[in-house]
Amino acid sequence: MDITKRPRRLRVSAPVRELARETRVSEKSLIFPLFITEGSGVRREISSMPGQYHYSADTVGAAVADCVDAGVGKFLLFGLPERKDELGSGAWAEDGAVQLALRALRRDFPDALLISDVCLCEYTSHGHCGVVENGAVKNDKTLELLTKTAISHALAGADIVAPSDMMDFRVGAIRAGLDATGLTDTLILSYAVKYASGFYGPFREAAQSAPAFGDRRAYQMDYHNAREALREAALDEDEGADMLMVKPAMSYLDVIAAVRARTNLPLAAYSVSGEYAMIKSAAAAGLIDEYAVMCETAIGVYRAGADMLISYFAPEIARAIRKGDIG
Repeated sequence: MDITKRPRRLRVSAPVRELARETRVSEKSLIFPLFITEGSGVRREISSMPGQYHYSADTVGAAVADCVDAGVGKFLLFGLPERKDELGSGAWAEDGAVQLALRALRRDFPDALLISDVCLCEYTSHGHCGVVENGAVKNDKTLELLTKTAISHALAGADIVAPSDMMDFRVGAIRAGLDATGLTDTLILSYAVKYASGFYGPFREAAQSAPAFGDRRAYQMDYHNAREALREAALDEDEGADMLMVKPAMSYLDVIAAVRARTNLPLAAYSVSGEYAMIKSAAAAGLIDEYAVMCETAIGVYRAGADMLISYFAPEIARAIRKGDIG
């Protein structure tokens, strides 16, 4: 028989498809973001992100329990203070929203992995990620405040701190501060490659963190640039980052693949609020199958080389994995 004339086998059984899959994922690699606000008894849906909520420290446990039941045990916390000031002092307040939530979750869910976002934009009255003087963000003055925030979160129970500000040298400053405080086991997940993206709109509403003036393009990355991503990732690795992140995910799969090829550190990708909202909106309009597109986009991120996925769909993705649809 001429094997070149052999007909292609167009249909194979499900077990064969599963056996031959090139990309495999686990619910253990999923991270679910949580928005923590001050007060008590708060569980308020975020209008721009259907199915996502603001929680207070006393209500977030129910959301975490639901995620754990689905197979997700890793969480990224963002804080929303009631009062903001020029320096963002609520970021490192001992009784801040994130600090209270970390203590409660550490007590009630000792096996959960808790990650805290370290930035000032949610806490500053001007909405920028650092100290502002004469209309400009001051890099070096911001490093001290980011370090104070990271230490505060670690002392409250964070296993990992995740600086998202994109200031230069912040990973090294935070690592030195943690070590000097005896927090040598606290890891740093660096938002190493964070683009100035239009996909952040729903998040900025949810976190009430839109800049009061100007924009963040002076310190976030230009989305035209891919080689710059490799430089940024290498710098953070040299400064002591334990893990790296690319954000957003959907339009930056090439960047995820490029960073993956250049580092052996664990690599996360953040499927951000705009990606989530687009899928939700299109599905609500009857234009797409939400479940199918959720699965497909998640696999695309892993196929590009990510080891971890931060996603607002994390519990649903975990259930899809358990069903065998994308595992």
